[in-house]
Amino acid sequence: MIHIKSKFITTTLILLAGGFITKILGMIIKIVMTRLIGTNGIGLYMLIMPTFNLFITICQLGFPVAISKLVAEDKNNNKQIVFSSTIFSLFLNICLIVLIVILAPIISDKLLHNNDTYFSIIAISLTLPFISISSILRGYFFGKQKMFPHILSNCFEQVLRLIIIIVIIPYLVPKGIHIAVAGVILTNIISELASILILFFFVPKNFKITKKDLRYSKENMKDVLNISIPTTSSRIIGSIGYFFEPIILTSTLLMCGYSNDFIVTEYGIINGYVLQLLLLPSFFTMAISQALLPVVSKSYSNGNKSYTKQKIKQAIFFSLLIGIPATLLFLIFPEFFLKLIYNTKEGVKYIKFLAPICILHYIQSPISSSLQAMGKAKDAMYGTIIGMILRTSLLFILSSLKIGMWGLVIATGINIIFVTLFDFSRVKKHLSD
Repeated sequence: MIHIKSKFITTTLILLAGGFITKILGMIIKIVMTRLIGTNGIGLYMLIMPTFNLFITICQLGFPVAISKLVAEDKNNNKQIVFSSTIFSLFLNICLIVLIVILAPIISDKLLHNNDTYFSIIAISLTLPFISISSILRGYFFGKQKMFPHILSNCFEQVLRLIIIIVIIPYLVPKGIHIAVAGVILTNIISELASILILFFFVPKNFKITKKDLRYSKENMKDVLNISIPTTSSRIIGSIGYFFEPIILTSTLLMCGYSNDFIVTEYGIINGYVLQLLLLPSFFTMAISQALLPVVSKSYSNGNKSYTKQKIKQAIFFSLLIGIPATLLFLIFPEFFLKLIYNTKEGVKYIKFLAPICILHYIQSPISSSLQAMGKAKDAMYGTIIGMILRTSLLFILSSLKIGMWGLVIATGINIIFVTLFDFSRVKKHLSD
């Protein structure tokens, strides 16, 4: 038990250090992007991000969590699990690429009401296979609780992406902001490919693959899907809600008399500046969640509820330890952080409203991760479904009241409160049974 505890702490610290570096690099990328493509470019980028996130969720299909859980339990042929998942994933991605190419004109013109998003949507389809394979390999290393390969690949990926953006995007901007934004999305191909190569480098030298390992296994794939489908259902539902967000918002606000320029600019401020700033501490909670998943999975499957409860409490405590001070800083000095990171002071009023609510968001990730690790992903899915319905309904109703972007801000805040409290109640119930 002492060995497990020390490994959990070591894993968490490694992920925290790596997460911090990755977040700093991500922040630098965001700063550079803001300078290169401007507020309008960021607005356009954020407008297509819900579409990007939806297809990323579908292409990954919850495989990273499922593979991590199965590898941690070590009851099956782990190599066969990874290989079978890769074959299945590549077939799925080919279907998605065809689907996106067909739907791109409809999404850009009819749903987002912005033809400038077309090339970016096409660019999204090309990145998906690389994102899928990278996530499968990460799931394997997480299951083995080998975090350094993940951290190094993430950092190298971000550095490479930053270099590509600095070198290439200035040449694309004169050709049009829509071309530049598509170029930003395409940088994911090179960065994810580099990440995959680095992960392969960390495969042990004595790692041997037999013909049996390379055989597609229906049984192993069934085990993966039994975990991944409930897990990804929650994410897909959330992503669908997020996908419809700019569609509902744009359609409703246009009917209320707001201009397209106002919508793109304000949407970019909220999603590109405000939420990005408020969610900066999320690297901390994500690191805790990733370290927590294999530990909770093993202890809960062994019937050790007291140890499971202890680890979850510990994760929540550490999440609040960073979340509360960060919230206070954002509340007191919003202009300073916006100017420092994004060279703007736009969005201060939104930050003051959302900052206290984001304290709950910081603990949402470890709580949700705990449900998945305990095999209760359906509970997280139910919370996400209700939260998505609530958020979408509020978004439409409040946006119709001609209060500008406040409909989006209020709906976002209420969704965070509901989903966090719902997931927490489910975790508490399962640990008290």
